[in-house]
Amino acid sequence: MKIALLGYGKMGKTIEKIAIDRGHEIVLKVTDDIESKDLSQVDVAIDFSVPSAAFKNITACFKQQVPVICGTTGWLEQYDEAVELCKTQKAAFLYASNFSIGVNLFFDLNQKLAKLMAPFKDYEIEIEEVHHTQKLDAPSGTAITLAQQVIANSSKENWKLDTAAENEIPIYAKRVDDVPGTHTISYKSEIDSIEITHTAHSRAGFALGAVIAAEWIKDKKGVFSMKEVLSGLS
Repeated sequence: MKIALLGYGKMGKTIEKIAIDRGHEIVLKVTDDIESKDLSQVDVAIDFSVPSAAFKNITACFKQQVPVICGTTGWLEQYDEAVELCKTQKAAFLYASNFSIGVNLFFDLNQKLAKLMAPFKDYEIEIEEVHHTQKLDAPSGTAITLAQQVIANSSKENWKLDTAAENEIPIYAKRVDDVPGTHTISYKSEIDSIEITHTAHSRAGFALGAVIAAEWIKDKKGVFSMKEVLSGLS
């Protein structure tokens, strides 16, 4: 498979290594947007760029009928527009806030725990995420996904960074050198606390998941999620 890497930072370089190890070829590596690039030799594009370039990258791929795997966060105010453009162009698109197989299993666990805890109003909910100091957005896309899942399965109505009202979930974002990503959901009462945590030990899990998603989406049309990729693996 011929892959374009849109964004060639630490994640892009990790994806490159894993893709090559799995027998794929990297035919394009860019650090800016790709509106002027010829993608005719590209089977799949993987975007881990920056928020300001992501939407341009995605739509440029749609116009050239190149399937897109996107893990860039911080641009999601244009996500619905990207979905509509994908449908109009009859292209293929898969966005995930986190491509790690372990994190996607953690998402399922988070939903199940939220449903179990929903009747017990004495427990206060909070989310903490810790990432490396180079991460541009806060909170992380993964933390937002976790919060949205809890909101869908509880009486909470929204999330807020740091300070939250009674009907909101506070998300605490910490930045520490060389931390790939740690996410914790806590339910706390006067009597006890319940916590679930996912700790990434390296970027390899995110990169491998993105490459697996790229392998899965090749030759498909439509808008997909990691749930469909994982169901194909099980």
